[in-house]
Amino acid sequence: MFKKLLLLLFLAHFSFAQGGDAKISGVLLDSTTKSPVEFATLALYKVPNLQQPIDGSMTDEKGKFELKGLAYGDYVIKFTFLGYEEKRSEVISVNQKNINLGQIFIQPSATQLKEVEITGQAAVIEERVDRLVYNADKDITSKGGDATEILRKVPLLSVDLDGNVQLRGSSSIRVLINNKPSTIMATSVADALKQIPADQVKTVEVITSPSAKYDAEGATGIINIITKKNNLQGYSLNVDLGGGNRGGNLGLNGSLKMGKLGFTLGGFGRGNWNPSSTEFYQEGLTPDTSYITRQYGDGKDKMWMGRYSLGVDYDISASKSISGGARMGLFSFNRTQDLFIDELMKVGGTNIPLRNSHLDVTNKMPNTSWDFNLDYLHIIKPQKEFSISTLYSTANSNSSFSRVPFGNGTRFDNDNENKNQEFTLQTDYTSPISKNQLIEVGAKGIFRMVDSKFENRMGNAFVQPGNLDYNQNIGAAYLGYTYSTKDKYVFKVGGRYEYTDISASTLVIDQIRKLNIPAYGNFIPSVNISKTFAKLYTVKLAYNQRIQRPGMQHLNPNENQSNPLRISRGNPELDPELSNNFEAALSAGIKKLYFNFSVFTRFTDNAISSMTTQFEERGEGVTLTTFENVGKSRTSGINLFGNYQITSKWTLNGGIEAFHMVYEGKAPNIDGISLDFSSKGWNLNGRLMSQMTLAKGWQIQGFGYLRGNSPVAQGTQSGWAHYALGFRKEFKNKKGSIGLNAQNFLTEKMKFTSKLHTFQNIQENVDYRYNRGFNVTLNYKIGKMGAEAFKPKKRAKGVQNDDLKDAGDQSQQQ
Repeated sequence: MFKKLLLLLFLAHFSFAQGGDAKISGVLLDSTTKSPVEFATLALYKVPNLQQPIDGSMTDEKGKFELKGLAYGDYVIKFTFLGYEEKRSEVISVNQKNINLGQIFIQPSATQLKEVEITGQAAVIEERVDRLVYNADKDITSKGGDATEILRKVPLLSVDLDGNVQLRGSSSIRVLINNKPSTIMATSVADALKQIPADQVKTVEVITSPSAKYDAEGATGIINIITKKNNLQGYSLNVDLGGGNRGGNLGLNGSLKMGKLGFTLGGFGRGNWNPSSTEFYQEGLTPDTSYITRQYGDGKDKMWMGRYSLGVDYDISASKSISGGARMGLFSFNRTQDLFIDELMKVGGTNIPLRNSHLDVTNKMPNTSWDFNLDYLHIIKPQKEFSISTLYSTANSNSSFSRVPFGNGTRFDNDNENKNQEFTLQTDYTSPISKNQLIEVGAKGIFRMVDSKFENRMGNAFVQPGNLDYNQNIGAAYLGYTYSTKDKYVFKVGGRYEYTDISASTLVIDQIRKLNIPAYGNFIPSVNISKTFAKLYTVKLAYNQRIQRPGMQHLNPNENQSNPLRISRGNPELDPELSNNFEAALSAGIKKLYFNFSVFTRFTDNAISSMTTQFEERGEGVTLTTFENVGKSRTSGINLFGNYQITSKWTLNGGIEAFHMVYEGKAPNIDGISLDFSSKGWNLNGRLMSQMTLAKGWQIQGFGYLRGNSPVAQGTQSGWAHYALGFRKEFKNKKGSIGLNAQNFLTEKMKFTSKLHTFQNIQENVDYRYNRGFNVTLNYKIGKMGAEAFKPKKRAKGVQNDDLKDAGDQSQQQ
């Protein structure tokens, strides 16, 4: 069925694209020098409608042009090129197959353009029918950092101290880069975001109510990070350099545009280093006697990352383009830690020491990823498009740890090799069926292969080697419909069907076990309705259903035993989450003030959450943390954010968020009997940012974020604060800038506490984060850009996979 739908879409493209077999040709010349005008833009209009072009093209190196596939009738051509007056042809009557216009002369403008300076800027926050857009390219305080720093400032999002992202209190999201997924995102969103330099982020789109065109995965929504691109004629090279007390970075991004052919080349490297410190306390809840564990650890973290890309695009014509690219990502994290463990027995209120140990623990996580894409786009006419997109993505995300006791004891090692491959084929067709109606139809196939091999060594002996082989194939088709009325109503409805087939097996101690995971199909509806009143107020109502399939960190059965008393692993037999989302929003723009107020509620079945239980088969006091479909969760909340233009050079924006979360499921008690549990609580967040433009190219920006305590399935996590102050001075030639940034500069370290209270034990874990940072940044632009500088061309679309749940760092505990 999936293959048949793809074939129908291909045939539909060729049928809709053909309008006739006539052709208009000619050559465009400079009226003064009589030399050819290269790469000028042509727009073709069908008489009598001279407002909307129906086709277009560009002149070649000799000034020649052709417009093919035309039906008989009357047309007008408009010629434009930088430095020339606009030229509009007389009415051209096409009554035969070949119409040759001969030489067309275009006159140079009286004032040649030497330099254009754009003084306007986009609003910090923009709102569209199904998403919120945060314009990040004016961010000063994130210079020299990564995308994590940008996302902390985006309304509706929260990012914890490890870089794990939540949307409206949930990590069930999908993160895309330029509308494309990557296998590294399937491994860890937090690690992937560290590979994206903040200097290269243009906008962040938060899609809370995705239409049927988007994958059904991402239970709460989709985050799409748009990086900066250059579509101008000519060449450019951007250099970004930064250094500070906690790390340094170097980035080079170049582009070359020659007529119809364009190249981009980018590279970014960054290194970070930080001390770390942890404290842990655990007490069992056995009635008469209880086992107590106390742990203390000091360590050093070193992290290095890089991302390199090559892109090529070619304009077949003004309406057709093809683009391709390759991207490589590198990531390496090393942690060395001195871990002290005290074990005690509490009897009748008295703590009796049992043993203590001192361990040298080393964790290493190297990661290499590759993405290759090839995309084709045909803009048949305004809003009528056909596209084909392909993507192959692969990632080797390995991890290892060693645990060496001081004094007598046996060394323990673990090596885990993970390979994640993904191939995607997607086709989309969009067409207006009237002036106020639009349909979207498409199909998609995703083919994933996950292989995880792991082995443990006790001294020189191998213990419990194994692997996970997990193959997932998804076929999808969708239909969307948009209807707009004269009185400012917009209705956007659609349906998407996804069929998922999974084949998986595990190998432990030479025994293969095939996992019985049945195939399943889901029909996913979506509804978005908006109404604008008096061009000032907009009201939106939305409903959608979403799926969240477990990601690699949820599935991987390899055990992390770097801490012998706190073991963690994944669960390859998890079921996907299914959520129903409801939202209502009011937004308004009144003079210098813009604000948005929204309320939402989300119901989730088969909610995936980390669960901690006693692991008695490994010894007294040992716990196991893994992922389970705990039952149901419900989140309801409000968001209020706004932007105020105090003066033409001073802006203030911020917002507050409040969520109430409820988790309901089953967990074992001290006797191993499964009992119902319920965890609930509020989470409050707030952010504020102010930016001021001063004289002589100076800018100053301040940012603050406060996150309150938040509930989890078995306890709570403490709140924390993050703040930053940045200064930037632009060079007189407008080609570069130098900046100074400071983050969390008032205190040396930050305390972060998580508490768990289960039927079997209580835990308290304290992490001390040394987040005080100072860094200097330098940016400089080299190059010369020319024609069509302010008319970026729409490129071939890319693949969007937004279906895997990210585990953050919940599976890695120490």
